[in-house]
Amino acid sequence: MFEAIFITPFTEIAEYPYFFLEVLISGLLTGVMYSLVALGFVLIFKASGVFNFSQGVMVLFSALTIVGLMEYGMPVWLAILLTMVVMIGLAYSVERLVLRPLVNQEHIIMFMATIGLTYFLDGFGQLVWGSDVKSFAFQLPNGNFELGPNGEVFVNQLDVVAGATAAILVAVLAVFFQKTKIGRALRAVADDHQAALSVGIPLNHIWVIVWSVAGVVAIVAGIMWGAKVTVQFSLSLIALKALPVLILGGFTSIPGAIVGGLIIGAGEKIAENFWGPAFGGAIEDWFAYMLALVFLLFRPQGLFGEKIIERV
Repeated sequence: MFEAIFITPFTEIAEYPYFFLEVLISGLLTGVMYSLVALGFVLIFKASGVFNFSQGVMVLFSALTIVGLMEYGMPVWLAILLTMVVMIGLAYSVERLVLRPLVNQEHIIMFMATIGLTYFLDGFGQLVWGSDVKSFAFQLPNGNFELGPNGEVFVNQLDVVAGATAAILVAVLAVFFQKTKIGRALRAVADDHQAALSVGIPLNHIWVIVWSVAGVVAIVAGIMWGAKVTVQFSLSLIALKALPVLILGGFTSIPGAIVGGLIIGAGEKIAENFWGPAFGGAIEDWFAYMLALVFLLFRPQGLFGEKIIERV
């Protein structure tokens, strides 16, 4: 057992460097797709201090809406634009019907409200679009790039497209939140709701904006994950893999969501391929949660999160 854990994996990595590189790249690009889902959690947590349990089903609902509209003959660009309108409408409805009545309530109450929203969107999505497994009518690149002197390393084209899309999205969000008036107002709201209201920041407008942005992020994540694993109701469970990403990176950090996703994605792929035989396989299913548990024990605020200070 000692040899299988501490010697054999490193020997295999040294013996098959190109295979290790392929696994590493695949893991990093998968991690970027985890980060896309985690970004939605971070945006809403920064604005309200509440963990949005419904972010995963927002990814599913946006993907279902795009597929459903395309089934009625709409071109893909129009389906995506109308889905953006739907998600913005959802953001406005959530602010009016869920968040506004709960201002200044305990965070656990708002968290429970997002759980209710999850089940509502899940059921509403099935009511409107049905519960069958669906696929996008358009095709994203899904072949392989061959890298290395003799093409020893294969990289999935869809993962590359997702990685590039996420990088652009993160760059735009970083500029938006750091350089714009709305972004500064968002950070003020995240620090203290009452203080933000006292200086004239429209809390309701900020929440609509941030939920709308989270909806757009959900559309991008829904397209990428829907193209990778088809559009089905288990797609909402992708959000569970975003939890370790948030724990590693920090619940309030956009860069943390990206770095956390890269660590989780690369870590679970490498662990599965090189340490899997020592544990009987299937490490990929639980590796992320064990790594998150270690972080909770020794650095609960995550790599980029704000230090937790308890006042007594």
